[in-house]
Amino acid sequence: MPTETVICVHGYLSHGAGMYLIKRRLEREYGMHVLLFSYPSVRGTLDENAAALAAFVRGKNVDRVHIVGHSLGGVLALRMHANNPDFLPGRVVCLGSPLTGSRAATYLNELEWAEEIVGRSLPDGIIHQTANDWAAHVAEHREIGVIAGTVPLGFGRLFANFEEDNDGTIGVSETRLDGARDHLIMSVSHKGMLVSSAVADQAAAFIKRGEFLRLR
Repeated sequence: MPTETVICVHGYLSHGAGMYLIKRRLEREYGMHVLLFSYPSVRGTLDENAAALAAFVRGKNVDRVHIVGHSLGGVLALRMHANNPDFLPGRVVCLGSPLTGSRAATYLNELEWAEEIVGRSLPDGIIHQTANDWAAHVAEHREIGVIAGTVPLGFGRLFANFEEDNDGTIGVSETRLDGARDHLIMSVSHKGMLVSSAVADQAAAFIKRGEFLRLR
């Protein structure tokens, strides 16, 4: 097995298979060795899922690991590194991740009937505290790239009144992270990121170069 690999981490109410198309493109077009990681985004706490991700990676014979996380998956990747500051080297790519919070998730959390839907990871990493509150030291020692979308198609519009560009679930300002190496805005929706070859190409660029591709 190659000593360098990529882990794809899905988002809220999803499964590792949801990132299959990104996995396939990274493998076929860029020759990367890619694994899918699944976790209980509702039942598990953020720290429990972060520990599971760390154990998953440690169970592989790799010297360097990059993580591509969609939505909550990007927050989870940062939490794993925050809890394990001496973890294996590698870059992190966050796709539509709510790194400074989520208006939609906060509103949903205020509805009494939604408690079981919100679960335990969203409050830990998005609602009560955000990655921007606790991930500063991660950004100091690890290259993090963030992609935000501007096609407003998603369930988040049912719960949040966006007054800015958004991907239908997360506002562009909600994807900002202090200390991130690069931030790229693309014409794509929140779920559309999972099927976009252009997004996968940009993720590959950041993994390889530590920066996204831009027209000169």
